[in-house]
Amino acid sequence: MDINTKFTPKSWPDHAEQATVEGKNKFVGIWIFICSDIVLFASVFATYLSLKDRGPAGMEFSAADLFGLELAFVMTMLLLTSSLTSVYAMYHMKNHNFKGVQTWMIVTVLLGLGFLGLEIYEFVEYVHEGFTYTQSAFASSFYTLVGTHGLHVVIGLVWMTGLIIRNFKRGLNLYNAPKYFAASIYWHFIDVVWVFIFTVVYLMGVLG
Repeated sequence: MDINTKFTPKSWPDHAEQATVEGKNKFVGIWIFICSDIVLFASVFATYLSLKDRGPAGMEFSAADLFGLELAFVMTMLLLTSSLTSVYAMYHMKNHNFKGVQTWMIVTVLLGLGFLGLEIYEFVEYVHEGFTYTQSAFASSFYTLVGTHGLHVVIGLVWMTGLIIRNFKRGLNLYNAPKYFAASIYWHFIDVVWVFIFTVVYLMGVLG
């Protein structure tokens, strides 16, 4: 199927993201990337769990004393809501509604920026309290785990923003549909990783 074909909502393919060979390749490629990323996050999770609350004798910081659930919960709600808005974007893509795709992608980016802003605020507060990256093995493992996720959030935000700006006047076609879909899958993966971080780092840290 030609990527330059002009479509209407009625003629738009049910699975436009895989209607071309390039689209199918992107679909396979994003899942290969996610599988490799799962290995990365499994490693940093294992490192965090093995180093949790470990540091020099008399270390003043522990997960139970340091972490709070209120801010982490707000961050979680922002990110989970952004996952839902990206689903809305894909719903409109399925119905060949480019304005809906762009609108909900923008909302997704804004929610992601809100999450990122709160994560930076959290890091700054910890540093002010003396919980720096080199303060202990526990601190290093915490910043590495949460910071790696934060870097993935930044990549996702840049990716989606690029799609929104670049395709602003192009409309929806078989060339950019797989790109929107791959970005959405990536964003869902980031959200799932955060759920594990919220559970392992914050809930287990505070509640034991």
